[in-house]
Amino acid sequence: MFTLGDMTDFVDVPGVGNPARRALADNGYPDLESLHGADYQSVLALHGVGKRGLERLQAALVERGLSMSGKIPAPQPRKNEWSIGHTGVQDADIKTHAGSDADLDEYLSTLEGRRIKHAEILLDIFHRATGDTPRLWGPSMIGYGQAHYKYATGREGDAFRVGFSPRKAKLSLYGIQESPRWEQLRDKLGKHTTGASCVYVNKPEDIDLAVLEQLISETWEAGPQSC
Repeated sequence: MFTLGDMTDFVDVPGVGNPARRALADNGYPDLESLHGADYQSVLALHGVGKRGLERLQAALVERGLSMSGKIPAPQPRKNEWSIGHTGVQDADIKTHAGSDADLDEYLSTLEGRRIKHAEILLDIFHRATGDTPRLWGPSMIGYGQAHYKYATGREGDAFRVGFSPRKAKLSLYGIQESPRWEQLRDKLGKHTTGASCVYVNKPEDIDLAVLEQLISETWEAGPQSC
């Protein structure tokens, strides 16, 4: 259940493009939770907001016990496809790409306070679990491995398989919900909240790091799943 302070950036909701994010921000919706109670059809009428993207935002709200209001269409079942490896094929508005070693080093040098130590802990855990080299994705996501996704809508792009972001407010952990045993192990993980595509943690001390490593390892071994 959503609690005050748990704000989700639109970038953390898969399939919501830059035009939609800009339109929402320009009209007073800075994050996912700000859409709670907003009239669905009015938001849909905003230039840049499409039916598929808004459906994903509504689904993400429902996951948190929230919802937009008014006339909300029933979600349509679709199948998304994931595969290992990059193809280089992706929608033109997707600007999140893998950076170089230098990009990652530069980003890590900007971290302050406790997040420096937190990043070091997670870098070690993710490396042990995957054996892979980390890459900086976008401004603050550290990803491992290569995957390609194609949504039922036709939208597609390259991504990482598992990763994390040592953001100032919370640590974001990506991919571990895809572990075959996520439902079995989530209660053993420790204090966390979940989003549409990631798990939020305040600090590593709040969770069982051995369970985290197990979830990462099992996700890595299982490979991308279609859904």
